[in-house]
Amino acid sequence: MKRFLNTLLWDIIRQYRNGFYFVSAFVVALMAILLRQLGDVDWAAWWPAILLENLVMNAFYFLAGMVLLEKGEGTLEVQVVTPLRDWEYLLSKVASLFVLSAIESIAVIVLVSGAGFNWFWMLLGIAFFVAIYALYGFFVVSRYDSIADFILPSALWTMGFSLPLLHYFDLWQHWSLYLHPMQAPLILIQAAYQPLPAWQIAYGILYASLWVVVGCFISQRAFYRFVVTKEGVRRK
Repeated sequence: MKRFLNTLLWDIIRQYRNGFYFVSAFVVALMAILLRQLGDVDWAAWWPAILLENLVMNAFYFLAGMVLLEKGEGTLEVQVVTPLRDWEYLLSKVASLFVLSAIESIAVIVLVSGAGFNWFWMLLGIAFFVAIYALYGFFVVSRYDSIADFILPSALWTMGFSLPLLHYFDLWQHWSLYLHPMQAPLILIQAAYQPLPAWQIAYGILYASLWVVVGCFISQRAFYRFVVTKEGVRRK
């Protein structure tokens, strides 16, 4: 536990030193100014969709930036020969990005529409969003060694994240959208603003948990393949 906590603290410090918190502060200020200009808006209906889109940057791309930075410095390879386990490394990344994302998201929401929401469901939904995005982000970025190689393919890797919004805004209703990984945390964010049937809450928690487990599995496999053995890494 001490080893993990030290790693978590170091990840937060590195994020601060590399400007992640300054970027988030800028995003909070910009979004608060722009969104407050919209006037009479049903924010309870819009926050789930906004968070689904906004957290792609905070989790998927920030995670990618951290990993590529560590690769460039050679510190990621050093992790292999330390007592730090791969799951501790990944959990630290997810937890540190959750701290950053929760602060940014809650700050924007409170500044724009107030604190009239269920904090438990809000934070749980954000946590699942971050975990799924970040673990998938590591699975993707682990095979690249430079931002130039990663940035263009990343658009293809992230295609489809927004599909649950078709169901959310009644643009396309089909049961298959409930199979999408982001549908579950989207529902939990909804629960922060309105009471939902028990089966939807259960689905949100259990299905999101399932995808976190899947994310842990594929990211650990990617860690072994592209970091430990360096098999198939796309170099500059």
